[in-house]
Amino acid sequence: MTGTGPGGLSVRAFAEWYRDRELEQWERFDYAALEKIAKAIEKVEKSGKTIFVMGNGGSAATASHIATDWSKTAERVNKPLIRCISLNDNTAFMTAIGNDLGYDEIFARQLRNLCGKGDLVVIISGSGNSPSVLKANDYAKSVGATTVGLTGFTGGKLRKDVDICFHVESDQYGVIEDMHMAAGSILAFYLKQRK
Repeated sequence: MTGTGPGGLSVRAFAEWYRDRELEQWERFDYAALEKIAKAIEKVEKSGKTIFVMGNGGSAATASHIATDWSKTAERVNKPLIRCISLNDNTAFMTAIGNDLGYDEIFARQLRNLCGKGDLVVIISGSGNSPSVLKANDYAKSVGATTVGLTGFTGGKLRKDVDICFHVESDQYGVIEDMHMAAGSILAFYLKQRK
């Protein structure tokens, strides 16, 4: 079954199946994409620009977590702070946009207020086909921001349209979300441990 698992397994058997799917992803882990994302973050950090992170559903929770980790956890003593904001965290603004302009605009419209040339826009999407994230990517690129996608399944349109893509070739939502969160955590602690 796409997005869930084989069905009919005991808890232990399902846990073992799930573990094996995660281990497969660790074997395929895209270290080259992770290195490119790290360089893009460091470029933004040095220039005093801002990172914007966003996603729908579980990816919204991942966006909030990543923004917190890159802003706080990655902090180093007497070094520049990384400016990172989750666009999922301003509920009033999001719902005003959704209500007045339509859900497809919830991220792009926020970027119109905040994003400019040299910023970094990180878009998390399992399918890579949600109109809200595709519009955000289009807007970010139109103003000269660099775009990063964290995708799953086949990656959809987003995988082809972003500047850098960290892709998880899986059809299990949990595995995709776990790997996106792992990539965010690796980057946070990599950034922190730099000299």
